[in-house]
Amino acid sequence: MGITTNLLDGTIAVVTMNFPPVNALPVQGWYDVAEAVRAAAETHHARVVVLRAEGRGFNAGVDIKQMQRTAGFDALIGANRGCHAAFKAVYECPVPVIAAVHGFCLGGGVGLVGNSDTVVASDDAYFGVPEVDRGALGAATHLARLVPQHLMRTLYFTSRTIRAADLVQHGSVLEVVPRGKLDDAALTVAREIAAKDPRVIRAAKEALNGIDPVDVNRSYRFEQGFTFELNLAGVADEHRDEFVDNARKPRA
Repeated sequence: MGITTNLLDGTIAVVTMNFPPVNALPVQGWYDVAEAVRAAAETHHARVVVLRAEGRGFNAGVDIKQMQRTAGFDALIGANRGCHAAFKAVYECPVPVIAAVHGFCLGGGVGLVGNSDTVVASDDAYFGVPEVDRGALGAATHLARLVPQHLMRTLYFTSRTIRAADLVQHGSVLEVVPRGKLDDAALTVAREIAAKDPRVIRAAKEALNGIDPVDVNRSYRFEQGFTFELNLAGVADEHRDEFVDNARKPRA
């Protein structure tokens, strides 16, 4: 359980998230993702990183239950800073990051995927940012990297989800494959990149980030400021308490 890293072919770092039951990451988990992605390029000298997950889905966002059982705002601040650190590490990783997504990818999961360089997904994968239902804001920065502006706004305001298969037409998901073939699909792309001159690939990653029209780090922090306002107003606590209460109710 937690974050693990495996080095394949001496060139591909596979970073796996595993936080049962739904990969809702606790505060430390976000920092661990950030550290694993940084270490993949800096310590393991990988030429490419594959970010994947075990379990029912890729990522369910932050651990709201941890937030609600922690007194004060420490967990809230920790989750916000941890998410920022993880998203930043993926975006600023010196080598390409491939996200291999299965099942649900929600909230903070969209932050990780939106900042990745390439996305492959299984045929059961879907994406969404349910933040407004939790009394929070965030990850619109990253959802906007997956879908056009007006669709992003509709998905954001409604908390609707969108299938990976529908993202292929927008060009944000490279391909959709059966669940059992997801890892192979991600590794196929990873090996293609790893075969290139790593000096050129690292230069290319830095160059592409340099011409990006949106500063994803500042944009996301701007969004988070409104989350803090909603918390100070007591709005966010109401919605998170409702989420936790509903999660405790037995399923029919």
